[in-house]
Amino acid sequence: MCHMKTATIRQVRHDLRTVLAWVAQGEEVTVLNRTRPVARICPPRPQPSAPFKMPDFAARAKAIFGDRRTHLSNIVLEEREQSRW
Repeated sequence: MCHMKTATIRQVRHDLRTVLAWVAQGEEVTVLNRTRPVARICPPRPQPSAPFKMPDFAARAKAIFGDRRTHLSNIVLEEREQSRW
């Protein structure tokens, strides 16, 4: 089990560079107000390697509705007019 670093509010105020250096090294720092923990400064979570890819809505609409010349917005409007709210 690793020992978590602690810093007082005064130390964070006056020596933020050192506290952030600890965080940059992967340490988790607990900020104390006298002896009571009031905050925790953690390193950022690793970002996912692959960016989120949006689904291809046009291809899905084509698969559902086929090659109709009608725009998808018109289909939605027709559907709204036919159904009762």
